[in-house]
Amino acid sequence: MTNRLCMPWEDKPAGCDSVVWRYSKNPVIPDNQIKCSNSIFNSAVVPYEDGFAGVFRCDSKSRQLRLHSGFSKDAINWTIEEEPINFITDLEEYKSSRSRYDPRVVWIEDRYYVTWCQDYHGPTIAVAYTYNFKEFYQIEHAFLPYNRNGVLFPKKINGRYAMLSRPSDKGQTPFGDIFYSESPDMNFWGNHRFVMGATRGWQKTKIGAGAVPIETKDGWLVFYHGVLTSCNGFTYSMGAALLDIEKPWKVLYRTDNYILTPQTYYERVGDVPNVVFPCAALHDKSSGKIAIYYGAADTVVALAFTLEDELLSYIKSNSVV
Repeated sequence: MTNRLCMPWEDKPAGCDSVVWRYSKNPVIPDNQIKCSNSIFNSAVVPYEDGFAGVFRCDSKSRQLRLHSGFSKDAINWTIEEEPINFITDLEEYKSSRSRYDPRVVWIEDRYYVTWCQDYHGPTIAVAYTYNFKEFYQIEHAFLPYNRNGVLFPKKINGRYAMLSRPSDKGQTPFGDIFYSESPDMNFWGNHRFVMGATRGWQKTKIGAGAVPIETKDGWLVFYHGVLTSCNGFTYSMGAALLDIEKPWKVLYRTDNYILTPQTYYERVGDVPNVVFPCAALHDKSSGKIAIYYGAADTVVALAFTLEDELLSYIKSNSVV
């Protein structure tokens, strides 16, 4: 979907030598944006009509993990609904879930699809669709428990819907690799393929897909999180990879270095310290500008920027597959 308004942007600061740089007015969404929220983070936004819309993870003051919809004219100043999304479904066993978190949103063909992690005898990937970000229709879960980080591709690949996910366990999951799956109907998923796994350093413990993949001349651009286990717990950083356009389970390039890691106060201090967790990216094809939305310290939403050509060059020149 194209957007009639300009996406948010700040030029790279003078003297900055990083391929990704932070918005100077971060965080863009504070923890107390709405009355009921303890924290707002790990959220997804997309162009919508003459502005932008999104689905936001809002942990309540009773510490329920809930999803709320929201709207913005500039993708920086957001109005988030006070009431959580009431998903419409005939699947009674799905209605009782009190744990919905880490959404992604993507436009495919004629509607917006939302994926998120939902508690159903353990975490699994839930799926819904909406036309207006007011009514959301939940369909069947994509996978059995246990799974997290379900991220749909923005178009069918070889005639089928495609999704990245990260099989996990019931807890905080001290492991995790990214897999590819496809579906003829957004209902039955199969043809599972290994994409890439945890390796070393900042991504030694586990990895997971982040924002919806962006189609570029060099492949599918995927932002992902990688986790390092230190004596002080997990540290979440952001990396990037390029996947083959026709066979996205084939990794062409992958950053050996992180492209963003917790270094600011709002990334290091919060409900869960030391977290950079990408969930969405806005991309302007004509200019190559990319705005990345990420959860910081499991408390607030922050924003970072990069340029497509510069990032692609960096990925290819700093790659270890």
